[in-house]
Amino acid sequence: MRSRLFAKLCEASNKFRRAERGNVIVTFALTLVPILGFVGAAVDYSRGNSAKAAMQAAVDATALMMSKNITNMTTAAQNTEATAYFNALFNRTDVSNIVITPTYTTSGGAQLVVTGTGTVATSFMRVMGQNSLAIDVSSTVRWGNSRLRVALVLDVTGSMASDGKIAALKTATKNLLTQLQGVAAQNGDVLVSIIPFARTVNVGSSNYVASWIDWTAWDKANGGSSSGISGSICYNGTLYVVNGSSFTNGGSCTRPTAGICYNGTLYNWNGSNFTTNGSCSAAHSNWNGCVSDRGNPTAPHSSNYDTNVSPPVMGSLPTLFPAEQDGDCPDPVMPLGYNWSAMTTLINNLDPAGYTNQGIGIAHGWMSLVGGGPYPTPPAKDPNYTYSEVIILMSDGLNTQNRWYNTAASIDAREAMTCTNAKAAGITIYTIHVNTSGDPQSTVLQNCASSVDKFVMLTSASSLITTFQKIGTNLAHLRVAK
Repeated sequence: MRSRLFAKLCEASNKFRRAERGNVIVTFALTLVPILGFVGAAVDYSRGNSAKAAMQAAVDATALMMSKNITNMTTAAQNTEATAYFNALFNRTDVSNIVITPTYTTSGGAQLVVTGTGTVATSFMRVMGQNSLAIDVSSTVRWGNSRLRVALVLDVTGSMASDGKIAALKTATKNLLTQLQGVAAQNGDVLVSIIPFARTVNVGSSNYVASWIDWTAWDKANGGSSSGISGSICYNGTLYVVNGSSFTNGGSCTRPTAGICYNGTLYNWNGSNFTTNGSCSAAHSNWNGCVSDRGNPTAPHSSNYDTNVSPPVMGSLPTLFPAEQDGDCPDPVMPLGYNWSAMTTLINNLDPAGYTNQGIGIAHGWMSLVGGGPYPTPPAKDPNYTYSEVIILMSDGLNTQNRWYNTAASIDAREAMTCTNAKAAGITIYTIHVNTSGDPQSTVLQNCASSVDKFVMLTSASSLITTFQKIGTNLAHLRVAK
């Protein structure tokens, strides 16, 4: 019995010793630890990658925000601003030891590099001796090989004084100038001209000796120094004609004027006729700087000089800029440049008055980009850069009066020609109709824009601020390449 039991135990023991199926359990037990380690690592790495993606997005946004005004900041201010921007955008509490570092350089082309580092604590990998994962992200903003030339054509007519429009325009324009200045890595990268317009445009009274001015109408209206020279003045719908020494009724007219200088005497209207009101001078030096549309005295010229940028030609009166002592003469224009503080001063001084002639504004805006007449020739274009030439035309209403017409349809037709010609020359045009009075949407402004997305009609003055900001962002993208 004992020998049989012992024999069975020995036999069972020998079978167990020879068996191989039990090794599966042993093998599984031995491989379980690395399997769990890999699964845990995948979980930790997934969390780390998620945090890194969020951190990258925040650093990208920080770099773009910083690029707007990086050129005017000290190194310490750059670090402070970058950290503040990042912290406002990044809210992952599982990332610690965050360091944000901006580096701005101009050697070999301006660029801003913003780096971000941090750590994410591990859960499973801790068992394998790794307590955290490092995160390292970077975003680079390079100022590309494109340059901007922008003409701001701004309506400063009398209606801009209502509904807070002129105040909103000033704020919006100054903000836009700040944006444009911010994307200029160096002087000349972004050039801006400012063209305030009403019925006329002020090219600067100091230019009274310039050869591109047509003084014909001025000299006739002011009588010159010899008797018998005829001129005219429009007052309260009546045209008064100078016929040597007195005024006679010459029919109806639309252009209002307060007084006229004739043979050294100032004549003013007293309700029923003109009376003398002291001495005056018809000298060109008394001109206030305003000019009206180029062309013939009574109608546009067949060469349509009011709708193109053909240079003025000495001796060819229709090509010249007709001087006019407009009582509602707007603030002087500012040619292309980068004197940002002077631009801000000009904007602060804008004073609304007068009738609306969008056509003359866009014609001068276009000429300011290419040069000619009142506008210096812009710096030669560097072949290493591409150039974007842009007009931003803002008006709060419909056209009411130009040199020849007082009906919107006639004035719109001239403006439409100017817009078509400018776009054909490669000028990008943004147009904005600030319509706070319930007027019909301006068709001529809508059609003037280079594309549907570049026309905006606003029904509140405050919307100007966000609209100009969006345009500024679009223009910045032409300059900054991420």
